Amino acid sequence: MSDWIKNLVLWSVIGLILVSLYSSFGSRYNQSRKLTYTQFVDKVQTGDIKEITIDNRYITGMNYNEETFSTYAPTKINSYIIEEDWIKKHKIDVKGKPPEQQSMITHIFISWFPIILFIGVWIFFMRQMQGGAGGKGAMTFGRSRAKLIGEDDVKVTFADVAGIDEAKEEVSELVYFLREPDKFRNLGGRIPSGVLLVGHPGTGKTLLAKAIAGEAKVPFFTISGSEFVEMFVGVGASRVRDMFDQAKKRAPCIIFIDEIDAVGRHRGAGLGGGHDEREQTLNQLLVEMDGFEGNEGVIIIAATNRPDVLDPALLRPGRFDRQVTIGLPDLLGREKILKVHIRKVPIDKNVNIKIIARGTPGFTGADLENLVNEAALFTAKDNETLVKMHQFEKARDKLLMGVERKSLVMSETEKKITAYHESGHVIVGLNMPEQDPIYKVTIIPRSNALGVTLFLPEYDRYSNNRTYLESQVSVFFGGRIAEELIFGKDKVTIGASNDISRATEICRNMVTKWGLSDIIGPITIGDNNEEVFLGHQVTRQKGISEYIAKQVDEEINLLINKLYNKSKLILENNIDKLHKMAEELLKYETLDHDQIKCVIEGKEVKPPKGWEDN
Repeated sequence: MSDWIKNLVLWSVIGLILVSLYSSFGSRYNQSRKLTYTQFVDKVQTGDIKEITIDNRYITGMNYNEETFSTYAPTKINSYIIEEDWIKKHKIDVKGKPPEQQSMITHIFISWFPIILFIGVWIFFMRQMQGGAGGKGAMTFGRSRAKLIGEDDVKVTFADVAGIDEAKEEVSELVYFLREPDKFRNLGGRIPSGVLLVGHPGTGKTLLAKAIAGEAKVPFFTISGSEFVEMFVGVGASRVRDMFDQAKKRAPCIIFIDEIDAVGRHRGAGLGGGHDEREQTLNQLLVEMDGFEGNEGVIIIAATNRPDVLDPALLRPGRFDRQVTIGLPDLLGREKILKVHIRKVPIDKNVNIKIIARGTPGFTGADLENLVNEAALFTAKDNETLVKMHQFEKARDKLLMGVERKSLVMSETEKKITAYHESGHVIVGLNMPEQDPIYKVTIIPRSNALGVTLFLPEYDRYSNNRTYLESQVSVFFGGRIAEELIFGKDKVTIGASNDISRATEICRNMVTKWGLSDIIGPITIGDNNEEVFLGHQVTRQKGISEYIAKQVDEEINLLINKLYNKSKLILENNIDKLHKMAEELLKYETLDHDQIKCVIEGKEVKPPKGWEDN
């Protein structure tokens, strides 16, 4: 029975009891007509009363018109009322009511009911606060919160995991061990007791762990690292012990700990020494994984996107002695992932998965799943039954550039400035070496931007050279320079703030981290030594003289100014194309790759599909 049904039944019973008590003790006072005692005496003397019933000082009765009444005597009823002559004189049928005799059980129930009700409500709320959604009380506070999924309940297999073939191959031996453990033991082999899945959010770490359990057909315990840590010291360690005790009883099995960095961070970083709750929990986890007693048959799989903050004791052989890196999928991987996600989506035969995969560099598995879902939503809004290519393109634009804000009303001046700003990015980008091809430019506001220029690489990049980085910085400055050339320095807007920030970051990294400065040379400047104190992160720089710091600042400024002037020269030499590009943007608001090519070549720009309908 679910919790809300239990609550409904509980409060219904309480309501019925209250109604019954009210009916039992209040019904005798609910009469149709109330009389004062003086009115009652007058009616007695005039002979209007047919019968009365006396209950101590409370009198009820009926007149000759069959109307009932009630009254309350201020003092004890005079004895003359019940004298025989008085009864005969007025012909009144007088009745007496014996005092009610309550049973002992009824008396106890009435006396103790408020206290019992209060205690019951108090216990109910205490159970809710202590147990949470699991309904666990105070006596089970130290029990494990891990959820057990039976071997037949995990439906995910390796066929549902795409784009990470190397990671699947590396963890496949876990499946072989869980299926045939004796084969490894006979050869003296020891399967890794812990596997750490490392990768960006959304790359499929949790999905891969489920697939291992689904392929091996073994029980699967799943828990988050944050569920171990509580405000009371010792609770997390108790939950770790209980989780491993349950796992040993069901071995062979898998324990999956998601976001293990919540409990596995470096020890000794806080102010509580070794006695704070998180470190106690981590110590117990280390002992359970590889302590005095072994955990043969229990494989721990953990996932994190911050392996750098984990305690070294977790990563030594015997514990998480194998790290599986799950990176961003490449072009072929994205294509495989899309094929997995479109199985349940009716798509048009003209949809080209390869083109979609090429246009989504840097997308994770979760991003691609979201892309398919957004395309299906656009199809439903268009009242169509098959997802077509243009719906996938709309979904991609939404994820890459943000949601269109067509309701935002911009003045003609702002539109013109935005058009020249985005045109500046386009012109500079088309004239820079090794710059990615331009995909689309728009002056329709999206998310927090008034306009967007989007470049998509032809292939996946795994490293960047100096030429490519300088091209990126020059493109960032193209928008601001276009505003300055057309409207003057006094009319330059703050729209380039994000461009300047990203350009400065790249130039600083080129000088201080990547060794791409001829003056500074191939050394790292400002190797940060991070400390944690009172919850604040303090960064110190060691071994940097004032002379070196001054040289770094000068080199960054020189690099920025060089690339700024380079972009300015490109726009000055292509001022006619800048005007033409801005003119077409003001006309159509959005230009794709083919339309941009027509502008550059001086050809007539054809309107986009459906533009006439708008």
